[in-house]
Amino acid sequence: MPPQPSIPTTQWAQVCPKVGGPVEYKQIPVPKPDHDEVLVNIKYSGVCHTDLHAMNGDWPLPVKMPLVGGHEGVGTVVARGDLVTHVELGEQVGVKWLNGSCLACDFCEGADESLCEKAILSGYTVDGTFQQYCLGKAAHVTPIPKGVKLDEVAPVLCAGITVYKGLKESRAEPGQVVAIVGAGGGLGSLAQQYAKAMGLQVIAIDGGEEKGELCKRLGAEAYVDFTKTKDLVADVKAHSPDGLGPHAVLLVAAAELPFQQATGYVRSRGTIVAIGLPAHAQLKAPVFDTVVRMITIRGSYVGNRLDGKEAVDFFRRGLINVPIKVVPLSELGNVFNLMKEGKIAGRYVLKMPE
Repeated sequence: MPPQPSIPTTQWAQVCPKVGGPVEYKQIPVPKPDHDEVLVNIKYSGVCHTDLHAMNGDWPLPVKMPLVGGHEGVGTVVARGDLVTHVELGEQVGVKWLNGSCLACDFCEGADESLCEKAILSGYTVDGTFQQYCLGKAAHVTPIPKGVKLDEVAPVLCAGITVYKGLKESRAEPGQVVAIVGAGGGLGSLAQQYAKAMGLQVIAIDGGEEKGELCKRLGAEAYVDFTKTKDLVADVKAHSPDGLGPHAVLLVAAAELPFQQATGYVRSRGTIVAIGLPAHAQLKAPVFDTVVRMITIRGSYVGNRLDGKEAVDFFRRGLINVPIKVVPLSELGNVFNLMKEGKIAGRYVLKMPE
């Protein structure tokens, strides 16, 4: 049996003391796992736009304060509760947005654990992964295969799983066309790759030359720059092979307007999948067009436990290349500022102090 790892009593963390922030880089106690939990020594954590929403209290869901945010953490299990038998000490795991659920309600038993009324959320209702040691329910941590680069796989734990689930929910089939709105951001850059790996053609929609270059490198068939186009609807339709528009639209944008535009260019009997969560936004669609063109509009939340394993396996097989910029945990405040200014292409990943 391997020796028990030494666990300190204090650790470095980024703590949001109140709604609106800012975050404070400070030392806090290391928590101890409950009966059904594991303690994970986090090595890397991705930074998601949801973390900024959590700090700002943007959503109609009570947020824990003070709060340690973060929900894209990867690391090693260093302690476990006495009821945990299937997760080993020393095992590499990921801590996701869905930290735990009851496992017994209709939603949990139907593989919709994210809809569980007793779900707990990393970096929102419980402290998350912007700390060196994080708790997670053992049933919900995601196994990370050996040999996988932990800094690159970290964003898969939320961004990857979320867009992979959204693509599954779109019902788009290999060879069909999907438009990805917000394609140059953290979610969008991964959505493009999962779409390509699933045999889909991609029309990337975003703003600016840097994001345009990123989308082209990721293999998008076309890039529509909303800051330059005079008629976004016409341009998106024109880039679909038959001019009828994409079969599906993935909305991962952080602004409201794209959610209102999608019905204009999705093809008849197409599916619009809302994933991004702009603060206080409304999703509106003309009733006539929605009915006579048989458009489907659906929301897609985070994936279930199996979706998580599948999304990681795409990465393990080399089908997903995560565009990341690694910075120290202490730099989280600067990352949030760049996020507010819309200047992030790809994904920032925080490296924990040794």
